Amino acid sequence: MSRYETVIGLEVHVELKTQTKLFCRCATSFGAQPNAHTCPVCLGHPGALPVTNEQAVLLALRAALALQCTIPPVTSFDRKNYFYPDSPKAYQISQFAHPIGRNGVVEVAFGRTTERIRIHQVHLEEDAGKLIHEPYRSLVDLNRAGTPLIEIVTEPDLRSAEHAKMFLEQLRDIILYCGVSDGKMEEGSLRCDANVSLRPIGATTLGTKTEIKNMNSFRAVQGGIAYEVARQTALLDRGERVVQQTRRWDEAQSITIAMRSKEQAQDYRYFADPDLGGIALSDQLITQVRDALPELPLAKRQRYEQQYGLSEYDAASLTAHVALTKLFDEAMAHAADAKTVANVLLGDVCAYANAHDAPLSTLPITGAHIAQLAALLAQGTISQPIAKKVLKQTLQTGEAPNDIVATQGLTQIQDSDAIDALVTQVITAHPQSVADVRSGKTQALGFLVGQVMRASQGKANPALVNELLKKRL
Repeated sequence: MSRYETVIGLEVHVELKTQTKLFCRCATSFGAQPNAHTCPVCLGHPGALPVTNEQAVLLALRAALALQCTIPPVTSFDRKNYFYPDSPKAYQISQFAHPIGRNGVVEVAFGRTTERIRIHQVHLEEDAGKLIHEPYRSLVDLNRAGTPLIEIVTEPDLRSAEHAKMFLEQLRDIILYCGVSDGKMEEGSLRCDANVSLRPIGATTLGTKTEIKNMNSFRAVQGGIAYEVARQTALLDRGERVVQQTRRWDEAQSITIAMRSKEQAQDYRYFADPDLGGIALSDQLITQVRDALPELPLAKRQRYEQQYGLSEYDAASLTAHVALTKLFDEAMAHAADAKTVANVLLGDVCAYANAHDAPLSTLPITGAHIAQLAALLAQGTISQPIAKKVLKQTLQTGEAPNDIVATQGLTQIQDSDAIDALVTQVITAHPQSVADVRSGKTQALGFLVGQVMRASQGKANPALVNELLKKRL
């Protein structure tokens, strides 16, 4: 058992979902040719003046409120001074003295327990460019320079690499539910740095921390922190000291590598940006934005369990995807059976989306379609195999299940005499399986049921088929 307690704080950078950059009209779309989305403002040309993107401020305010932050009456921008090739102005416009939100909290589910992770602050800033390293040279792409970001800084409340990963996943869900960002880590829309330190069990003062950068997936966050905990533990066990520094995560080697000594706030020589005035955040605006917030993931998950009696697993699986919860809520508005709706969504709908590499939001299916299918199953109008066939057609064409069943004559056969006739045919055609059932080989009964279902083109009532076969055998 370790003699040390792990202490972790995260700095999460979230690209805001705006069409233009924070201080100019250049596009923020991903995938353009290098340096195509640039202008004198984001390139830092002398005399070019910034103008704040109002939509970015509103999205940042929405995120801060979703994280239960205290909002100041006035927020303002500062210059963070540093020299690096991806920062053409030699400073970054950020927030230091008056960030848009402070002292927030996120309720996070760690299995069956829920913990409160404190948010130190949320601040608005512009992104830097991107460096592309090649043998013997590095290239600079400034398309991303000036893209609006929020940085979400937690207090050092996390205690394990696994919990840090789980927190980040649930934080991303909140961001997606609020429509603040697309949260695509693979495109850099959500990036995470971690501050990691160790201290003796029972100690109250913090140990020397290192910052890990370059973690662009949830797996990397967990792996990077776990490695750094093991590295610091080995140092302390040998009686050596941990050096405060910035390290990068090397995915190929699964190790962290030292980059430079860790900067302090004073190293950046922050001062108020003279080109940008303060932004007033009135009580009326704050109330308006707060009232427009959607139901957030953890609250929705708990409601699904309490209101609909869903299992913890089903509720968590549904609320992990915004598109799934939208379909579920639409279906339940038609008074469908919650468990049946959850099974359909988490089973065949997700399987179809994964198989066709299609986002759920692009499929031509609605909550009303799911409700119709659930009702047809509950009423015994169609069998489970037919339901799968109908759902597949709906997913492909957008046609309503009721219409598919009506036009193709897919109503379940409930007539005992009609099914008994099919049972007779199957018994006659498969004497060996009949003998196996009569000798106690119960798995043969499943084969015979399958043959009757095939003969009925999936329309026979399976329960009735089972009953009649058992009676005859």
